[in-house]
Amino acid sequence: MTALNISEYVQTLGLQARIAAVRMARADAATKNRALRRLAELLRADGKALQAANAKDLERATASGLAAPMLDRLKLTSRILETVALGCEQLAAMPELIGEISGLRQQPSGIRVGQMRVPLGVFGMIFESRPNVTIEAASLSIKSGNACILRGGSEAIESNKALAQLVQQALVDSGLPAEAVQLVQTTDREAVGQLIAMPQYVDVIIPRGGKGLIERISRDAKVPVIKHLDGNCHVYVDDPCDLDMAVRIADNAKTQKYSPCNASESLLVARGVASQFLPMIGAIFAAKGVEMRCDAQAKAILSSARAAPVEALLRDATEQDWSEEYLAPVISIKLVEGVDEAIAHINRYSSHHTDAILTTDHVHAQRFLREVDSASVMVNASTRFADGFEYGLGAEIGISTDKFHARGPVGLEGLTSLKWVVLGQGEIRS
Repeated sequence: MTALNISEYVQTLGLQARIAAVRMARADAATKNRALRRLAELLRADGKALQAANAKDLERATASGLAAPMLDRLKLTSRILETVALGCEQLAAMPELIGEISGLRQQPSGIRVGQMRVPLGVFGMIFESRPNVTIEAASLSIKSGNACILRGGSEAIESNKALAQLVQQALVDSGLPAEAVQLVQTTDREAVGQLIAMPQYVDVIIPRGGKGLIERISRDAKVPVIKHLDGNCHVYVDDPCDLDMAVRIADNAKTQKYSPCNASESLLVARGVASQFLPMIGAIFAAKGVEMRCDAQAKAILSSARAAPVEALLRDATEQDWSEEYLAPVISIKLVEGVDEAIAHINRYSSHHTDAILTTDHVHAQRFLREVDSASVMVNASTRFADGFEYGLGAEIGISTDKFHARGPVGLEGLTSLKWVVLGQGEIRS
């Protein structure tokens, strides 16, 4: 396509989405739930065809030298297909949000005032690698009564086309417009530039991918963006704490999986427990090959353990390490005086994604919850729980570290807004 053709093409997608959004907003719960259950049926029935399309993407990606972790994200296994099918069914079973009126109260004038939950309208989602995101985004869009325009990564184009076709079939089979979920069919990057600059058609953009993608979208978009740039998540080991619990959680937060944005990247340890805690966690990190970038005090304690595997993985931390999102078997470690210094450090260096305190002091825990300025703040739990599914949202379209509208895991409610409604019986203002 030429630049002109791409512009016309994306504009057409936008117009169709805006028209479809009107029909989706008035669709009843039973119809939307029927579409979700039909989509689950199609995903199970068409598994072989979907995997054949996915095989084309995998073959092309392998030939182009795509890294092994990215290849793994690209796979549409039977297990992944069953997971997204179950996700559709779980969404269908969830209560209906749209049209719900909350906070209705009588005013002295006689009117009753409340707020009604409504769809956002049209959202554009730009994502990389994982083709299952196509179904996650589409199903959330259907349940929340929105229309959406999806633009997946070029490496997953065949998989995404096959999945989007099933979504549209499920919509039509259920009496809903096919254009309620549209996939951008071109891999030309110019389409992204067009999509994020159409406020007349698109109400919000949701980027899901690497920092470079999200920075570009945030810089160039002419519509609001729900985003997070980094996942520099902290675990603070307080004095006092349950040491065995702290070791178990700190290990899980870092090593259960290295690549997610909710994996811990920084470990803060109160001086009062450091001499006991650090050798314990250091031995575990060393056994798993985790490089430890330490301040001078933490390094001295870990070195004094005189364990050769630990010593080999110790490095001196730089100022940059306190802000770094590694997404790898690397962690920064710093000693702090106590909860005051921990909170100050986190609020300075954190990406405001997810931060946890491990403590047996209730007052420290409450201060941490109130004062740490992050989308998710935890007490005695792994940062790896910062996820829409784990929070009981049914599904998640992304994580937001913004402070307006949606913050933290963005599920159904994050794809809706509120409008004021006034119920009267002939009242007039005097």
